[in-house]
Formats: sequence, C-alpha cells, structure tokens
Amino acid sequence: MTTAASEPSTDRVPGRVWTVRLTGHADRTATVTCSTAACRMPPRSKDLAGLRTFAAQHAAAHARVATVHAHAWCHCGSTQCATHPDTPAHCAGGVTLVLQHDPVVGRVWTLSEVCEACAPLIPNARILARAARPPRADQRRDGQGPGTQVPLPARPGIPGGFSSPTAQPFEGQARQSRRPRRTSRPAQRRGQGQGR
Repeated sequence: MTTAASEPSTDRVPGRVWTVRLTGHADRTATVTCSTAACRMPPRSKDLAGLRTFAAQHAAAHARVATVHAHAWCHCGSTQCATHPDTPAHCAGGVTLVLQHDPVVGRVWTLSEVCEACAPLIPNARILARAARPPRADQRRDGQGPGTQVPLPARPGIPGGFSSPTAQPFEGQARQSRRPRRTSRPAQRRGQGQGR
C-alpha cells in the first residue's frame, strides 16, 4: 500500500463574512448582534456608547483571530459586487480581509474576505490583512525555500467568545502616523584599486 504526501488543498472556498450590528429599539435601548451564532453578546442596554465600544471591540477580535484563506472566492464578487455597484471590477489578485464601517452611521461593522481588485472600491473599508501567497513550484516542500512569506505579527487572541473588555476597538484607535520618507543617498562606489 502506498500513501501520498498530504498537500494543502487548492479547492476554492467561499469568502467568509462576519457582521456585527448595533440595533436601537423604541424604548431607547439597544442590542449588539453578531452573525456568528456562537459569540456571546451583552444584554440589551441603554448604554449606547458602551454597546458601540463593545461592537467595535468584537469586530476587532474577529479580525485578530481570522486567518485569511488564500483560496477563498471574493465575497464581494459572490454578491455581484453589490458593495460597489457604481464601480465595475473584475475579481482578481490575492485575498484580503477588509473591515467596512461607516463612522457617520456607526452601527454596522463588516469583516469580509475579498479580492485585491474589489477591496479599494468598497466604501468606508480598509484592508486589515492579506492571505499568504501559495508557495511557488521552486520552493522546497518543507516551506523553508526562498520566498516563504512572513506572517503578520500575531496579536493576542481573545478567549471566551470574543467578549474580552481589553480588546482594542477599531473606533477611537489612534492611527499610526507614517514615518517621514528617508531621502535616498547616492550609492558610494568603490573605484578600481580601492581597498576595503
């Protein structure tokens, strides 16, 4: 009997989506819901600011623990690009994880796996992560060949159904300032006859 070495699956899988929604009620209370049924949500409350903070933290926790599937179909493309209907695009490129959140409305946070072509066209969205590229044929089978992708720095996981109060929210997070560009210096070349 012979056994074949197990290779990672190259079958395409549907792009995943997570939606966290803050819903107001007539009695001036609100609830937070998540499209993942296993997630624990806080009880209905009149503390709208607290619930909004929790919803942002909950979406951030999903983003931290999600590993982007390199072989995922673009979720946006599977809905006929309904998130950017006025801007036509053909799905192409690698898979990204994007967060779509309109800060003016501030009630819905949507994380989804979409292609690199659709990601910049989705309004109020920003790319949070990219899938690692599949290994090239010239790479060694053990994954240690040239061109192996380095994963993004790991952020601590959130135990207990993504309901940790220490998670950092997307809203209110200080954006990292860009470093000033370095001015390029002309390369110093050694002429013939110059030593080290």
